Amino acid sequence: MMNQLKLSFAKYLLNSLALLFMLIGIGSKVFAQKKAKLAIYDKKNLIAWCIVPFDSKKRGPEERAEMLKKLGINKLAYDWRDEHIPVFDKELKVLKENNIKLQGFWFASGPNPEKDKNLQVILDMLKRNKAKTQLWCTFWGFDQESQIEKVKTASVAVGYVAGKLAEIGCSLGLYNHGGWFGEPENQVQIIDYLKMPNIGIVYNFSHSEHQIDRFSQFYPKILPHLYAINLTGLKGGIPATVVPVGEGNMEEGLMRTIMNSSYKGPIGIINESFAPDAEDGLMMNMKGIKEILEKLKISK
Repeated sequence: MMNQLKLSFAKYLLNSLALLFMLIGIGSKVFAQKKAKLAIYDKKNLIAWCIVPFDSKKRGPEERAEMLKKLGINKLAYDWRDEHIPVFDKELKVLKENNIKLQGFWFASGPNPEKDKNLQVILDMLKRNKAKTQLWCTFWGFDQESQIEKVKTASVAVGYVAGKLAEIGCSLGLYNHGGWFGEPENQVQIIDYLKMPNIGIVYNFSHSEHQIDRFSQFYPKILPHLYAINLTGLKGGIPATVVPVGEGNMEEGLMRTIMNSSYKGPIGIINESFAPDAEDGLMMNMKGIKEILEKLKISK
């Protein structure tokens, strides 16, 4: 009898230990999966954006690279004004020297980009420096009456720029900046119409004030085309007010949706109007991301 009891207890103990190890394994797997999802918001995956013209210190290429290295950011999307054109080449040289990736380069155009002298300046500069990057571009001026006419006319402009970029090994990121072209569904229609492999989407919270209530509807449509997502905070209703990350009431839920999707690309943070000093603006957003990540780590 005693031997049978000992044997039964031993079996019970072994089964209990097996169950415990199984639960630990499941827990570890779930933790690892969540950690992998949260990794898109890691510092090493962040892009600094809207920091060149929006900087009271008017940093040059060297000072800007130094600031990014100090913050631990290794990607820059370059927005510019006419006064920055003479230093385009120097900017790329300094970025390369400091192992900072040129993630994107800003360009805005009407329906006839072939007439825009700055486009050729950018293309020549990228080719000269053998830079393989994305042109983040918004377009405007499509006033045709029907939707299909707008798609066709916009596709001519988009296709022209994408074709020129393809010649030098670069891509075109369609950038929402208001108007008809800034609606995600319209950008997807243009991509589907052209079927060019080097066209994607750069989605910006900072220009989503009038459309963010539809995010759950259009996000699955733009997801296969996403090159980057640029975060801000969003506060209030519709239209939402753009604020630094962590100061709104919408971005936590949106970040959770992105985290739980198949998106694995980079995440942009901006300064623009958040702070006079670009460094302060970036730090505000990094702080907000860190605070939201703490909530996302413990949420289901």
